[in-house]
Amino acid sequence: MKIIIENCNVSSLQRFCHSASLNSGWWDEPVNVDTVPAKLCLIHSEISEAMEGYRKDIMDDHLPSRKMVEVELADAVIRILDLSGKLELDLMGAIKEKMEYNSTRADHKRENRNKEGGKKF
Repeated sequence: MKIIIENCNVSSLQRFCHSASLNSGWWDEPVNVDTVPAKLCLIHSEISEAMEGYRKDIMDDHLPSRKMVEVELADAVIRILDLSGKLELDLMGAIKEKMEYNSTRADHKRENRNKEGGKKF
């Protein structure tokens, strides 16, 4: 099936990803105290797989025309959008506010990140 996602915002992509997960049965079980932690662990596992793909510099086994790091990051974003959709979070609003806040943080300025004890990689 060809999926067409063009010119959409985070909120519509969030609804799309959550709807696709609902339709695929990812939310068939009732939500309980373990559901959110389990979904967060699945997000974490996608990030770990992205790290492994980056470390090994390999192509993805399901989408062989794309690097594994790219596909696994996409999986992480899909899972994040799905979970935030289920929890009815305003992810777009939070992203905007966080970006605005980060723009004022001293530890997010290049000159401070590179100092001793800064947030450099």
